Amino acid sequence: MASSYSTDLKLELMVTGENAGTWGDNTNNNLNLIQQAIAGYEAIALTDGGTVTLAMTDKTISNARNMVIKFTGTLTTASTVTIPDSIEKFYIFDLSAVTGVTNLTVKTVSGTGFTAGEAKIVAAYSDGTNLNEIALDTLGGTIGTAQIADDAITSAKISANQITTAKISDNQITTAKISDNQITTAKISDNQITTAKISDNQVTADKLDDLLTDSGGTAGAYTSANITVDAQGRISAAASGSAGGSMGEMVVAAGPASGTYTANPGANKALIYAISGGGGNGGDSVGFAGGAAGGTGAFGYYEATVTGGTGYPYTVGTNGANGTPTPGNAPPGNPGSATNVTNLATVNAGNGGGGARRSPPFPGASPGNPGTAPGATLTLNSPEGYLIDSAYGGTAEPGYLVIKDNHVS
Repeated sequence: MASSYSTDLKLELMVTGENAGTWGDNTNNNLNLIQQAIAGYEAIALTDGGTVTLAMTDKTISNARNMVIKFTGTLTTASTVTIPDSIEKFYIFDLSAVTGVTNLTVKTVSGTGFTAGEAKIVAAYSDGTNLNEIALDTLGGTIGTAQIADDAITSAKISANQITTAKISDNQITTAKISDNQITTAKISDNQITTAKISDNQVTADKLDDLLTDSGGTAGAYTSANITVDAQGRISAAASGSAGGSMGEMVVAAGPASGTYTANPGANKALIYAISGGGGNGGDSVGFAGGAAGGTGAFGYYEATVTGGTGYPYTVGTNGANGTPTPGNAPPGNPGSATNVTNLATVNAGNGGGGARRSPPFPGASPGNPGTAPGATLTLNSPEGYLIDSAYGGTAEPGYLVIKDNHVS
């Protein structure tokens, strides 16, 4: 009777009395096949988008008989590996060298199998019909803390209400882990807001309690106040006092004038009100036409930085003279003069008005341009009627200057 072959590993099953003289060779071959089944390793290249069929051939070394099979290759679309039907066998599949491993399905020819999830080493067994993956969720036992990678616990793997207080150590709640608006009043006990927990410039006026009243004082307004502050920085007492000495240096001058303003030694700021002179009217052409008006002087308000004890020369401008009346073409009015405080403020004067003309072009008389106050905090192009009369057309007041520094002695 001829030999037959085992169902699972295709070993040669020799009949008594057969294979005379070849039993040793056949037995050794069977041993090699058994060795391949329990210790064999083979690397097999995959076909992208195709099927690789593993074979189990009678009494012959075959790739489907290996215990460990390592697949290699890059997969961009669905690809398949099949093992023969009707065999019962355990496998270890090494998928670590497969790129695009989620495109790979390993199964029996006619039955089912599994689709790879990661480029890792997996185990599976064939029950003669289907290939079954041995996954963590099918194994018994437990997994210890040391076996869990740091990045393995994701939000999706934690069910609601599972993070209890006992699971959180004291130093794990950092700023980055607290979303906006999550620290409510109920979460802060009365004694937790200490000085060290308040950064600079964070206590605004509306956050302050009435420290004066709380410390025994009386709320109200105080003139030239005497104030007592306790060791905690609170106002513990307040009372009206008497004013000090002079309010600093002041200059008041009408043009034309000149002099030197010397800042009080304790001053660092000066307020300057300056008006320049206006231009004179243009001359009249006698018996024919009047000259044009001169340009107005300018007003400028300056908040200037000064150095205490430093002298700053000044000049106060005046209005320009009118043009002389003339039987023919009349001369223009003279410009006014500027008001200036050296390095602090300059207010330019108005120009003179044009003189009347008896010859073309007509009309020949143009009003003078008004003065300007470059760099002023506040400027008025037509200062007449504001605070102090300004020079206008040579007929009004001359320039004016007021300087007051900020020192209080």
